Amino acid sequence: MPDSGSWTDRMMDIALQLPFILFGEKCLSIKFAARPFAALVFASFLIFSSLAQQTPQPSSPAPSAPASDTSAKPGAAKEQSNSPASPQPAPDKEKDNATQTTGGQGKVAGTSNDRLFYTLPNFLTLETKKQLPPLTVGQKFAVVTRGSFDYVQYPWYGFLSLVSQAENSEPGYGQGWEGYGKRYGAAFADGTIENYFTGAILPALLRQDPRYYQLGEGSFWHRTGYAMSRNLITFGDSGHKQFNYSEVVGGALSAAISTYTYHPKSFITYRYNPSTGVTTPVFNPTERTLTNTAKVWGTQYGYDTLTLVVKEFWPDIRRKISHKRKSEAIVGVNPGE
Repeated sequence: MPDSGSWTDRMMDIALQLPFILFGEKCLSIKFAARPFAALVFASFLIFSSLAQQTPQPSSPAPSAPASDTSAKPGAAKEQSNSPASPQPAPDKEKDNATQTTGGQGKVAGTSNDRLFYTLPNFLTLETKKQLPPLTVGQKFAVVTRGSFDYVQYPWYGFLSLVSQAENSEPGYGQGWEGYGKRYGAAFADGTIENYFTGAILPALLRQDPRYYQLGEGSFWHRTGYAMSRNLITFGDSGHKQFNYSEVVGGALSAAISTYTYHPKSFITYRYNPSTGVTTPVFNPTERTLTNTAKVWGTQYGYDTLTLVVKEFWPDIRRKISHKRKSEAIVGVNPGE
């Protein structure tokens, strides 16, 4: 089996070169096409790392419980056999209760403590079709803050900035550590602003529920269609279905703020021609345009839609991984020991 380092290097090379092979070096849409490839490669790396680190441990047999002394009370056994069994909660109720986290230790009531691929924050996804009580304004801001500044976000944005610098998107940032720092700051700001607009600010103003309720049943295409439609349909705090203004309008507002504030303006560079010895000025147009804003919004919307599909099927993947680990642990136990 190849070591994880060589595997990571090969996947990184593919992620950085495949968009250029498919779209050409001079295509203006390279930076938009490269993000999905980078996301898939990074997700694959997370799965590989988590599975490699989470090796199953052999389970030891549970200690036998001491036999109860029934001789002291002759009627104890009879009373115990006649006592009614304690009621067991219904499976659906257990599932609903499992998705609700209580306050304390940074958790917000009515949200999840799950992570996509055991790593990426997935706190607004609930593994139930039953709508839970609405989040308060404070809870909406608290869960978005928890996810936006989670420790995983820092290397994630670092990875996206590395891809952006490798393809020299938005050349106004330049190269080197200064250019990388600007791209990192822009990527972090882009993601954080969008998270707050779509998950807290507009849901609080419009009284909409920012959580994703997993369907969990039906065919693959039915569940995929359901997940993709959640960017357009959501629940209001009243419990009724509504158009998802928080996602659509919030994404557009965050794209406009991103494009027209801290992204590069037009600038002039100078290109030297060694054959003629002439230096020619080159005008680089600004990316603060309505067209670029629409492209940024479209990219964010497509990425969010893909993420919802992953959220729909992630619990199934997680359960299969957990079941496989348990099966391997049982097989690894030697009954004779």
